[in-house]
Amino acid sequence: MIVFGGSSSDALAVKVAEELHLKKGELELRRFPDGEKYLRVMDDVKGQKVAVIQSIHHTPDELLFEYLLLVDTLKDLGASKVTGFIPYFAYARQDERFKPGEALSFKTVCKLIETAGTDEMYTIDSHRHRVLKSSEVLKIPNYNLSAMPLLADYVNNLGIVKEPLVVGPDAEAEQWAKIAAEHLKTDYDVFEKKRLGDYRVEVRPRKASAKGRDILIVDDIISTGGTITEAAKILADQGAKRIAVACTHPILATGALDKIREAGVEVVVGTDTVPSEISKVSVAPLIAQQIKGT
Repeated sequence: MIVFGGSSSDALAVKVAEELHLKKGELELRRFPDGEKYLRVMDDVKGQKVAVIQSIHHTPDELLFEYLLLVDTLKDLGASKVTGFIPYFAYARQDERFKPGEALSFKTVCKLIETAGTDEMYTIDSHRHRVLKSSEVLKIPNYNLSAMPLLADYVNNLGIVKEPLVVGPDAEAEQWAKIAAEHLKTDYDVFEKKRLGDYRVEVRPRKASAKGRDILIVDDIISTGGTITEAAKILADQGAKRIAVACTHPILATGALDKIREAGVEVVVGTDTVPSEISKVSVAPLIAQQIKGT
């Protein structure tokens, strides 16, 4: 197998290839004067199985098109199988039409990925709301992996929080709180969120008390950091000893980290699905494990 990394995940592809002692495929990527993207595959892929790693974050339209261009080219050059790893999958949340005429972006993107020639697809902690399984939309084999055990181990090894209460900052984060808590053999709680207006939310724990406990807040994405900040403030007011935060995809809109740290959080850590200053945990072992089985 040859491992290719798109422009958003080339460093991650290097790690995966090194871990498996596989060849790292080479690409030539540049732009024409009018802004069009030029892509050239520099390796002979005829008859080869190929893994393509490309997160779709921050500039999703551009990175999605690059992924489609690469996969279609690989199949046209004779690759026998293309396995797509899209660690951060943009557009997953737009999976239902709430107002007449809205685009079902998740469905459209899935069609494009299939049509380009992807034979099977993996995502990591995909931010889906109502479509809980990609198989409800995708016809190709597809799997959603979780980085929560890797994140839980990293925070645990730091020794900053001991036997923590794991907290999901809203109902959608319960799935990740449960995974992390089971991995650490501890308990978890999930906040309930009530919207008070366009700009205000109220969050509160369902049952557990943070008093005298170390806390690990987990979520799939940190974007603006608003919900996690509110949760951290409440946990601190309840008497939490120390608070750490772990997320899979550190999108980190401007000011997000500062807000979270000002709320009393001592450690904020993410993975390299989205490169950032807090991307301390690599998902390379997770991807490598799946490639071994393909």
